[in-house]
Amino acid sequence: MVSLKAMQGPTGKLSPQPWMSAPETKAVIKALTAGGVQVRFVGGCVRDALAHRPVKDVDLATPDKPDAVMRLLAQAGITAIPTGIAHGSVTAMVGEQRFEITTLRRDVETDGRHARVAYTDDWAADADRRDFTINALSATPDGDVYDLNDGISDLAHGRIRFVGIAKQRIAEDVLRLLRYFRFFGSYGRPPADLDAIAACRSEAPKLASLSGERVRDELLKILMVPNPADLAVTMRGLGVFTYILPEAGDVGRLRMLTWLETRAIKIDSVAPEPLRRLAALLGTDAAGAEVAARRLKLSNRDTLRLVGLVAPPADVGPAMDDAALRRALHRLGPATVRDLALLAWAGELAITPRIPTAKTQKWIAILEACDTWTGAVFPLSGDDVKALGISEGPAVGELLAAVEAWWEDGDYRASRDDCLAKLKSLAGRS
Repeated sequence: MVSLKAMQGPTGKLSPQPWMSAPETKAVIKALTAGGVQVRFVGGCVRDALAHRPVKDVDLATPDKPDAVMRLLAQAGITAIPTGIAHGSVTAMVGEQRFEITTLRRDVETDGRHARVAYTDDWAADADRRDFTINALSATPDGDVYDLNDGISDLAHGRIRFVGIAKQRIAEDVLRLLRYFRFFGSYGRPPADLDAIAACRSEAPKLASLSGERVRDELLKILMVPNPADLAVTMRGLGVFTYILPEAGDVGRLRMLTWLETRAIKIDSVAPEPLRRLAALLGTDAAGAEVAARRLKLSNRDTLRLVGLVAPPADVGPAMDDAALRRALHRLGPATVRDLALLAWAGELAITPRIPTAKTQKWIAILEACDTWTGAVFPLSGDDVKALGISEGPAVGELLAAVEAWWEDGDYRASRDDCLAKLKSLAGRS
């Protein structure tokens, strides 16, 4: 049974959009409407088109059930992937373009992490189960926009509101609490919706029930909004970090890092990066960073990187001479030196916003050196040590390390023959 709300007509119109008229989009729509049902664009593509932002993903909704969607796509010769068929989602592939197609749904039962849904033909019921009003928009292939929750006005005024009762929406899926901050950081303008803030405060303890993977993915997205430090202040005030990132420290370094990455300097290799921003937010030591990484289920590689950024293996900064900088670039790699320089510079700016121009130029020179570093390859290997009759064991590594240190002290100028001579001397073979 279709609700009266669903019978409301369109309340807006999308201007012509390249993604709507693309041959791939038209092919999918033609396939899905072959049985006579109405298909609409939903969610982010409608929201971003209205906000005049680039559209990344094109999602569609249909009253047809997933098996019918699969059949219609197959009949049209379109690859159909049952990516989330248990939850009503099918992915269509046309060339390199992906389309997520979801059957209209209504929630039957929720527990804060998962929902049991039932299929419906009621567009209003599907819109009402979404998180925020700006994400509950839909549009026909002709561009008629259906706005059953006042999302267009909210989008225009930078209001991020939950659909319906904020506390209830969060109780259905606690991840929505974190999503609120991401969407406010991306689309919102102060003041924040009071009902949303009150719900986030009261429901924050439930964040402890979320998996580390879900928290990690959302937190790293939050850190990539234009002004993550402002969000971090609000999140701390509402008790959010108590349950997901108790290691979070003062936001000053994160604020200045964001400024450096986006506005202060014009170096192509310097761009926003989530793990670096996470390191800037943490106010802990190596052990604390490792605990945070485990809680967030970071990969082994990202854990090592985060720990190395929180507890640097070397001091990177204007006090380094050229030889010390080259040594750091050789040992750590330009990407790590760039990260450490940005974090150290941001930390200094958080304490002393105004620093001498000459010092600023030294920071910039370090970042430029990261881009121009071509590397220096140590010309010896373990085979060279063994060729001297030294058997495998700790002595091989110790001799190589000693020669490499000598080579570094000489600013990488020694040739292979020079290094072999030094090796023989240290091994007592000269």
